[in-house]
Amino acid sequence: MADNIAERISRILFSAEQIGTRVHEVGEQIRFDYANGAAKDPKRRPPLLVCVLHGALVFMADLAREIPTEVEYDFISVSSYGNGTSPGAVRLVKDLDRPIEGRDVLIVEDIVDTGYTIDYLRRGLAARRPASIRICSLIDKVPRRETDVQVDYVGFPLEENAFIVGYGMDYQELYRNLPFIGVLKPEYIK
Repeated sequence: MADNIAERISRILFSAEQIGTRVHEVGEQIRFDYANGAAKDPKRRPPLLVCVLHGALVFMADLAREIPTEVEYDFISVSSYGNGTSPGAVRLVKDLDRPIEGRDVLIVEDIVDTGYTIDYLRRGLAARRPASIRICSLIDKVPRRETDVQVDYVGFPLEENAFIVGYGMDYQELYRNLPFIGVLKPEYIK
C-alpha cells in the first residue's frame, strides 16, 4: 500500500481554500476585462482558453467554472525538459484541435518560471493571427525569469525558489492530485 503523499510535503504554501478564493477572483477579473475591452474577436466569439497540459489542467478546470460568461477551451502540450536540452529548448508535443485566427486566446498555465515555455507558446500562437493573446498563470516566479514575458492574470506571485507540487503541478508526474500547493521535501527529489 502506498504511503500518504501529503506527508512528503515540508510545508503548504497555498491551501485549497486560498486557491479556491484566488481562482474565483481571477475568473471574475477575466470576465470583467473581456466584457470591457479585452475582447477583440470581430465575430464576438467567446474567449478560447488554451490549457497547457498537463500541469494547468486542474487550474483550468476550476478557472473555467469561475468565469461567469461563455468560454471555450482547447489543449496544447509542450516539453521543455529532456536529456541534453539547453535552457529555453521547447518542443510542441500536442497542438490545438481548432484554428485560432481571429479568436481571443487566453493561455492558461500552471507556473511561469524562466519564461521560455510561455514565450514559445505566445510566439507560436501569435503567428496564427488571433485577435488577442493573454496569459493566465496560477503561479508566477518573477525572480527566476530569464526571458521577458508579461503575465496578464496571476494567481499567486512566488518570490522564493522552492520546488512546489500539487494542484496539477508535479515532480516526475506525481503529486498533481494534491488539493493544495506545497514544497516537496528534499529527500523526495532525486
